[in-house]
Amino acid sequence: MDIRDVKKIQEGISSKDNQVERIKIGIVCFFMLSVVIISLLGYSTQPLLLAFAALVGAYMAMNIGANDVANNVGPAVGSKAITLTGAIIIAAICEASGAILAGGDVVSTIKSDIIAPEKIANAEIFLFVMLAALLSGAIWVHLATILRAPVSTTHAIVGGVLGAGVVAGGVAAANWWVLGGIALSWVISPVMGGIIAVIFLVFIKRTITYKEDKKEAAKKIVPLLVFAMSWAFCAYLLLKGFSKLYSFSPLQAGLISLFVAIVVYFVTTPFIRQKASTLQNTKESINTLFTIPLIFSAALLSFAHGANDVANAIGPLAAINEALSGGDINSKASVPFWIMLIGGLGISLGLALYGPRLIRTVGSEITELDRMRAFCIAMSAAITVLLASALGLPVSSTHIAIGAVIGVGFLREYIKGRYFEMCEQIIKAHKGKDQKVAEEFLRTFAKANVKQKAQMLESLKTKNPNFELTSKEKKELKKFYKHELVKRSEINRIIASWVITVPASAVLGGFVFIAFKVMFIDG
Repeated sequence: MDIRDVKKIQEGISSKDNQVERIKIGIVCFFMLSVVIISLLGYSTQPLLLAFAALVGAYMAMNIGANDVANNVGPAVGSKAITLTGAIIIAAICEASGAILAGGDVVSTIKSDIIAPEKIANAEIFLFVMLAALLSGAIWVHLATILRAPVSTTHAIVGGVLGAGVVAGGVAAANWWVLGGIALSWVISPVMGGIIAVIFLVFIKRTITYKEDKKEAAKKIVPLLVFAMSWAFCAYLLLKGFSKLYSFSPLQAGLISLFVAIVVYFVTTPFIRQKASTLQNTKESINTLFTIPLIFSAALLSFAHGANDVANAIGPLAAINEALSGGDINSKASVPFWIMLIGGLGISLGLALYGPRLIRTVGSEITELDRMRAFCIAMSAAITVLLASALGLPVSSTHIAIGAVIGVGFLREYIKGRYFEMCEQIIKAHKGKDQKVAEEFLRTFAKANVKQKAQMLESLKTKNPNFELTSKEKKELKKFYKHELVKRSEINRIIASWVITVPASAVLGGFVFIAFKVMFIDG
């Protein structure tokens, strides 16, 4: 193959990529045109303004799909429990279903009570505050997606409402206590997500993968994990996914979920044990038992996400629609079906066209995930939200998922680093002895369980007082494996994007509102 052949191949790839991009743009244009037509069919005193607002709402919905949904399906894709195409299809259907079926009847006119309605001069000013918030939030999420940074779309909207609201009604219009809670969630969400994911992973390691007979251990433990998953996800759906259709009390949700979990346990246990009997006694083989639970978790998380986070796109749009229809800005804004349809389809379309970029970031670019680790992340996402709700703590589902991924990565890093440190200690203890003796000891050590490893190391300490590595040796070893297993550059970029989401979208919201004021109000 000469240079001309390589050039032809590169041109072919470039041409194919350009064709794909043109198809994507064509689909987006068709969707946006449909949104305009649908909005114009609705009654409004200012149909063109409503059509523009609907376009902005659809743009925000697509950005939610492209960015936020990666947290629900990324771990499953990264662990190879499901293909990228399969994940997109499942998530798109579930996101749209959650948004349309359980998206809710009412949305607060001022999202998260960020600004006080009485501080806004009139309905027209309020309308442009909502429109500026929606557009600025969408622009920021779009920028974050381009930079492959998973951010909270709720925080983006909150920042947009804050910036536009402060410009419109002054600093006194902002509810700074709510903003303080949001800032607190930057720490609470990832820390809680990481801790819970680590607890589950340590439990799985100690009860299954560290056992000599992993198959028998899996037969006992995996059904219990499926039971826990069924309870957590059922409660999550009842309290979050269907909260707009019917308000379940925590006790009601807990009891219903317990009944469902018991049924699932007795139905799935025979199948799990039968499948386990056919597997090899290795961690890699046992991993396959977590495939089906991961697929269900991706679907359920997507449904609940669609039911809840669609409000970030349709909430302000519903408020604008209500204001244009002569409604009271201090009341709850009813959400017409056509607005929920725009939100649901927009999320699914954004996911299908532009979601793979963030799915890969969450699933494989922070740390390597297998199915056990991905299962722990999914469990953490559901349980953290439930615990935070019970404690009244503000949390972000995006930050929870990323925190769980990072937590699992750090645990993996610690375990691997500790293991190689012990191997280095063994080599140091056998220094000057026959190499075959050291190699045999290492082989036996590798096969031993946790308790046996501790006994072997204790035996070496007794025989060799100079057994321990120096601080310098430990530091060099840890430094090597930290960079090997968890990508610090990805973590730093994601955290930076979290911190600036609210301020950045607030600044954008303020400038967009000023532009609207000059063009439509003062003009």
